[in-house]
Amino acid sequence: MSIRIGNGYDIHRLGPGRPLILGGVTIPHTLGLVGHSDADVLTHAIMDALLGALSLGDIGLYFPPTDDQWKGADSLELLDQVHQMVQAKGWSIGNLDTVVVAEQPKLKPHIAKMQTRLAERLAIAPDQVGIKATTNEKLGPTGREEGIAAYAVVLLMQLKN
Repeated sequence: MSIRIGNGYDIHRLGPGRPLILGGVTIPHTLGLVGHSDADVLTHAIMDALLGALSLGDIGLYFPPTDDQWKGADSLELLDQVHQMVQAKGWSIGNLDTVVVAEQPKLKPHIAKMQTRLAERLAIAPDQVGIKATTNEKLGPTGREEGIAAYAVVLLMQLKN
């Protein structure tokens, strides 16, 4: 068996008039993430980790913010496309582990739903999707509640014949 790991990172500004979507789940909050798509930083970090594990570049290569085709795109649909690329290369997901960095809102009540939603899209079990939430202790842009960031690591496996 061969294995590969990949890591991903994303950050987006918070702003009014946008929904806050993380891991495909809309979370009640007064601000939402600003971006060309739905700005789901958690899903974006996972996509970059998947692509990185196979040296396929990053999400900007496939879904550039300069292309109106992706304006307002649902990041879970983009994740489907990235997952199809991974599968087409003969790889499967062993597990993924993520961290979301946000001062507000508190994410713990939403983590199980995010795990389930992402697991369904990736055709894996929810216990293969690790999601942790932390603050930045009021430091930096996430600490000042200017944005939300996410980190992801993925393990891919390929059976050799």
